[in-house]
Amino acid sequence: MATEITTMINPVFEKLTARLDENHARYRVVRHASAGKTEEVAKVRGTHHGQGAKALVCHVKGNGLRQYVLAILPSDQQADLQALAKKIGGTRASLASPKETTELTHCVFGAIPPFSFHPDLRLVADPMLFERFSELAFNAGSLECSVILNTQDYQRIADPDIMSFVRREL
Repeated sequence: MATEITTMINPVFEKLTARLDENHARYRVVRHASAGKTEEVAKVRGTHHGQGAKALVCHVKGNGLRQYVLAILPSDQQADLQALAKKIGGTRASLASPKETTELTHCVFGAIPPFSFHPDLRLVADPMLFERFSELAFNAGSLECSVILNTQDYQRIADPDIMSFVRREL
């Protein structure tokens, strides 16, 4: 059954790679066994844990704002959702429900690439994502398929709003 899943056409993967190809991105595709934690996924990809681009679908509210946000940060970091809400202009933020996440991304948790393909899903990225590694790694619409993409190409093609929301330790 797992073989069938990995060989089926994945519309998110197809849309993503078409966008990367159209924009002459430097990337490679890595197929691998599904792994649970971000540390495990990095190991099967052959990348550093911090190279992962973690994608969180969030719902920001308050001050008359109701906005879905796809927040991208290094996979070895944690998001400060309160800081994210303030930067967006709201008062609070929470992770979207699994149903909302699937509707906005057509992906399950853990398989969301750091690109927004939905008009109601604002893309933001923490600047730390661009500071540490020359390549980013992320699941590409499937838990068994990753893309390793040049970091500068990601920033150029995805064009996320840049704002700090990584949780800072005191």
